[in-house]
Amino acid sequence: MPTDPIAAPSGAPAMIEVKNLTKIFGLTEAVKDVSFSVARGEIMGFLGPNGAGKTTTMRIMTCYTPATAGTVRVGGFDTRRQSREVRRTIGYLPESAPLYLDMEVRDYLNFMSEIKGHPRSKRRTIVGEAIEECGLESVIGRIIRNLSKGYRQRVGLAQALLGNPDVLILDEPTVGLDPAQIAEIRDLIRGMAGRRTVILSTHILPEVSMTCQRVVIINNGHIEAEGTPEHLVSRVGGANLVLMTIEGAPGAVEPVLKAVPGVKAVTIERPVGKDAALWRIEAAEGKNPRPDLAEAVIKNGFRLLDMQTSGLSLEDVFLRVISAQREVA
Repeated sequence: MPTDPIAAPSGAPAMIEVKNLTKIFGLTEAVKDVSFSVARGEIMGFLGPNGAGKTTTMRIMTCYTPATAGTVRVGGFDTRRQSREVRRTIGYLPESAPLYLDMEVRDYLNFMSEIKGHPRSKRRTIVGEAIEECGLESVIGRIIRNLSKGYRQRVGLAQALLGNPDVLILDEPTVGLDPAQIAEIRDLIRGMAGRRTVILSTHILPEVSMTCQRVVIINNGHIEAEGTPEHLVSRVGGANLVLMTIEGAPGAVEPVLKAVPGVKAVTIERPVGKDAALWRIEAAEGKNPRPDLAEAVIKNGFRLLDMQTSGLSLEDVFLRVISAQREVA
């Protein structure tokens, strides 16, 4: 029997609980005492650089590999002692979708439904529901090899959705897709909020901001930060960005901007025309240097063509967290 649900960070019952998880391969400690939980119906972004421990953690969640220490519970079931129940609860799409390229879409999904142990009497309904949810009606009779990359990912996602699992674990589901295909997969995932618990691993950070309700950042096997995208930007960022388009020699403009009180960092975002550039100025926490910046630019004889403010992005936060951890190491 499953254990009682625990409280997730959002206050809702947890569908996934990872507690003191460690995984060692030979002399390499890939995951080091990792703990987090995911609420029922929540879409969580799982972020980290290559080799951070994301895929290893997800493989343990899906019972592909055992933990060295610690526990993972999915729907109250323990991945080590109750792996059959866990696997019935989870749909999994690894980075390389497990497709048989010479099969037709319908035949492949029927075969996967059989492999997953669904009763013969229910397979037609189960496959039909996955086909409908993933928008595959127009290609069900086509050979998978002849489909576009976007449709292949849809077929892989449909495979993960067979049987209407409560939990969906997606490892880089939009890798190799063009912007239109990414938007299609993103909309499919967003539509699952509240109905399924989703863990989404990706390197496309704007997609996380648009799709995920909460983010966990892992690096070098450790959890470095977690929270909503807005919370992470507020907690880790603590500053605003000022974007200024200035006409003038960069070597002369830069020291003027850096000398303004409240300015933390100055970089060129990109050239603009022949003699101008878009400057990215990061303000220190609690500071608003915009009036002084504008005055300094004009006073020193440069032309201020445009000035905007913008909060730090999730990508800025991610890079800060990873860089800070590396500096400590």
